[in-house]
Amino acid sequence: MVSSHTSGHVNALQSKHAGLEAAIAEEMNRPAPDETAIRSLKRKKLRIKEEIASQ
Repeated sequence: MVSSHTSGHVNALQSKHAGLEAAIAEEMNRPAPDETAIRSLKRKKLRIKEEIASQ
């Protein structure tokens, strides 16, 4: 059984994941995307995805 605390934590992580995905898309659509920023955002997104998977 999943506690409401865990469920709320996963929902918060999913929200952060979606925000990072939007930030990556926004950066990639710029005329001169910052590859360093994109790499950093992707790493953060992956860490969150791994944390969601471990829940």
